[in-house]
Amino acid sequence: MTNQEDTPTDDGAAEHIGPTHSGFVALIGPTNAGKSTLLNRLVGAKVSIVSHKVQTTRAIVRGIATHNNAQIVFMDTPGIFKPRRRLDRAMVTSAWGGAKDADLIMLLIDSERGLRGDAEAILEGLKEVFQPKILVLNKIDRVRREDLLALAAAANEKIEFTQTFMVSAENGSGCDDVMDYLAKTLPEGPWYYPEDQISDLPMRQLAAEITREKLFLRLHQELPYSSHVETEKWEERKDGSVRIEQVIYVERASQKKIALGKGGEAIKSISTASRKELSEILEQPVHLFLFVKVRENWGDDPERFREMGLEFPR
Repeated sequence: MTNQEDTPTDDGAAEHIGPTHSGFVALIGPTNAGKSTLLNRLVGAKVSIVSHKVQTTRAIVRGIATHNNAQIVFMDTPGIFKPRRRLDRAMVTSAWGGAKDADLIMLLIDSERGLRGDAEAILEGLKEVFQPKILVLNKIDRVRREDLLALAAAANEKIEFTQTFMVSAENGSGCDDVMDYLAKTLPEGPWYYPEDQISDLPMRQLAAEITREKLFLRLHQELPYSSHVETEKWEERKDGSVRIEQVIYVERASQKKIALGKGGEAIKSISTASRKELSEILEQPVHLFLFVKVRENWGDDPERFREMGLEFPR
């Protein structure tokens, strides 16, 4: 943590001068607005997976950042959209639940798409949520300034935002301003997590999310959205490495063929990419073994919802 008001103690730890602040910030918005990319940028490390496929984030992921004397716990919620399936309903319910549990709500809007579609519906929904709200316009490097100002004005006409920010989650522009504001706005209080913790996601689940990201990045054109990854075995070995076994669940045999690829090419590529990133995160060698299994209608299985951290909608 870098803060001129922090002084190192004899053991090298930072001693905070003045009151500390802490709180929960719900990051909500339409699908593919860039929430996960922004979360990773603000936390300064990868805690949420990113892909071109819509609705990649399925459950609330908490990313923990320290800035000045504040600990900011971001809740990356699933993109809010019009639900069509049981899984969709669970994700949207989770997103709104996260918003209502937060100290502050950060609405992220894709500046290129503006208020069309789901963004308009989210603004209507926010009228029933009474926490303080800030507006963050993302991807500002792709939009003319006059259009950004018009978009900000239009959104603020519909909802009373306490502050409006313009950022690029991709290159970091404007993100320091967001962090400065949150650090001074969140209530005074002790920190919820150790200073070096960046997420509350269990490592087994984070590993499954990393593999799911690589699956979508490799096969987002061919493989349907209805796929799921679970970490079934995690073995710390005496040589300092870790053996991880994961299962990719799909709903049909035809999807299994896609996931495997011709001669196993696709699954090998996914495994290599996931193993490389997991080794960097864990800072130890990783032996990753992926299996693909067909589980028909897994989207109607309550156990799978619990595994993803979602409530099973009736």
